[in-house]
Amino acid sequence: MEILSEKQYDEYERFAAAHERGGITQSVRWHGVKSNWGHEVVVSRDSEGNIAGGVSILVQKTPVIGTSLLYSPRGPVCDLYDRTVMADLKEGIDTLAKKYKAHVYKMDPDVLADDTAFIGLARAMGFTQIKGGTGFETIQARFNYRLYLDGRGEEAVFKNLTQKTRYNVRVAQKHGVEIRVAGSDGLDEFMRLMHLTGDRDGFNIRPKAYFARMLESLGEHARLYMAFFEGEAVSGALTTNYAGKTCYIYGASDNAHRNVMPNYLIQWEMIKWAIETGCTVYDFQGVSGNLDESDPLYGLYRFKKGFNGTLDELAGEFDYIYRPIRAKMVDLSIDLSEKLRAHRRSGGQ
Repeated sequence: MEILSEKQYDEYERFAAAHERGGITQSVRWHGVKSNWGHEVVVSRDSEGNIAGGVSILVQKTPVIGTSLLYSPRGPVCDLYDRTVMADLKEGIDTLAKKYKAHVYKMDPDVLADDTAFIGLARAMGFTQIKGGTGFETIQARFNYRLYLDGRGEEAVFKNLTQKTRYNVRVAQKHGVEIRVAGSDGLDEFMRLMHLTGDRDGFNIRPKAYFARMLESLGEHARLYMAFFEGEAVSGALTTNYAGKTCYIYGASDNAHRNVMPNYLIQWEMIKWAIETGCTVYDFQGVSGNLDESDPLYGLYRFKKGFNGTLDELAGEFDYIYRPIRAKMVDLSIDLSEKLRAHRRSGGQ
């Protein structure tokens, strides 16, 4: 194993961007988004000195308790069933755990819930699997709705959308909804829409600086799409494109002009970007694992389902605990903080 210096990051970046297990959160560019975290990269090399596997790790210190969390979102990037490479990467992670006095290392690779081969390997290495209930208890959503493109062109993909979704896309086109790719100059309007959406749907939103970092750090791998109706911004979405995967990360919409269906057209334009760049999948990201129509989040699932993709249940998080007592203290602290935030959102004092 090898812990890379920053001057070696370009080599890792080329590897991650070309690997089937690569993803935007395993790019070294992602550290620019999570600028309040530390960052390390571990690689495993083959007999010829080429990278056979790698993992980008975020480091979050917990100063009160005196430990750190090591986290590799959607990592590692390797053949996840290669025990030799996985063990080599784990050796590097163990070294970092000592350096940062980590209480836990957490990974959540993109593997399905029924992948018994990987789950068995992870458990044999000493990891504990954490799944949660509806899928939003973990850092990354555990249920993702995805449209697998399978090398199809725009016409074939459009024909495969549900009839209602095709109709709604055409409604937006008929009413003259215009989709533009905006830069950082579009963030003010995007934030206005985010605040409206957060108030409407009852969730907290990230600050403008976070989205600005996404656009700046990810560069050509991220786009801010904005939908306009009669010159007014009515919908926005931030999406990424990396390692053959286009991911819809954040979205927002106005309370007005919903009848002209801007959200459908903006999704179709982002899907077209995925097709144009040869991506294998367009990932709508998280939905609730509770598919009962009475669930408050069912509408989100129904909207995404109209694009006729696949609901993937992922295996969840895998924790390797280094300091059990301190890990428990951190978990209790997080639980208390979440309960206090929920109490404040409900109007409590």
